[in-house]
Amino acid sequence: MQQASIHSSVTLQAPGTVANLVCGFDILGLALDQPYDTMEVRLLDQPGIIITSKDGFPLPKDPALNTAGAPLIAMLEELDEPIGFEVIISKHIKPGSGIGSSAASAAGAVVGANHLLGNRFSKEDLVRFALFGEKVASGVKHADNIAPCIYGGITLIRSIFPLDIVQIPAPKLHVTVVHPQIEVRTSDARQILRKQVLLKDAIRQWGNIAGLVAGFMKSDYDLIGRSLEDVIIEPVRSILIPGFDEVKTKCKAAGALGGGISGSGPSVFMLSKDEETAHQVEKLMQEVYTRIGLDHHTYVTTINQQGVKII
Repeated sequence: MQQASIHSSVTLQAPGTVANLVCGFDILGLALDQPYDTMEVRLLDQPGIIITSKDGFPLPKDPALNTAGAPLIAMLEELDEPIGFEVIISKHIKPGSGIGSSAASAAGAVVGANHLLGNRFSKEDLVRFALFGEKVASGVKHADNIAPCIYGGITLIRSIFPLDIVQIPAPKLHVTVVHPQIEVRTSDARQILRKQVLLKDAIRQWGNIAGLVAGFMKSDYDLIGRSLEDVIIEPVRSILIPGFDEVKTKCKAAGALGGGISGSGPSVFMLSKDEETAHQVEKLMQEVYTRIGLDHHTYVTTINQQGVKII
């Protein structure tokens, strides 16, 4: 790729994401138009990485322990130049929300830095760097939030080692998300998962994953709905989310195609064919959590086809 002119600072929007898409644990994800973090990345003429929060959100001082800092360390190691970066983050995607907070920080940092360097690295390279941020957050390199955040749209991560990312076309879909105001740490949500899976469950899960990808590519809403089923992860993780079963049942009865836990939770998402249904789903989500007495935020949005956006 031909190197463009080098800039000194850039402002960008890093979108929230929904990972797993019910049956695709660690391999499927989509980017959201709302919410998103706003970030400013500055190029420094001396080595070092500085990460600050514009809204006072507490961040680790050591860049190696920060979801935005660790990816930049990996990038600088490959550059081998006496430069550094400063990243200033306005955090709108709450950590522990299940809608890709750590991925937004990691992806935004590397996309911004790459822009400042004249786009020397490919999107695949940027995912590779950003994975270090996810390892900081959860102890595991998983790309189902990172890939859609950088590429936009819906992505399939066929492999991490070697990295193999496939963009999946899809029909127009509306996404409703409710974020109950509790925190579920990704690392904790992983620890409760079963280490072994019955063959019959694995076969059913494979069928759902294949069906969901085929449904997206064929614009077959019915197939999408039938395939939004998880027989392995959701039965375990849903116990961490108050009201989950009621929300899912009522939303599907109201016309949602289906949905489930967003990432590791506690956010819950539902896909709908039209905006009217998406808003009805939002209303039902709000009613359930208001009755439970649990504070919550909701979003009615669509799929972000661009990923991290330079503004």
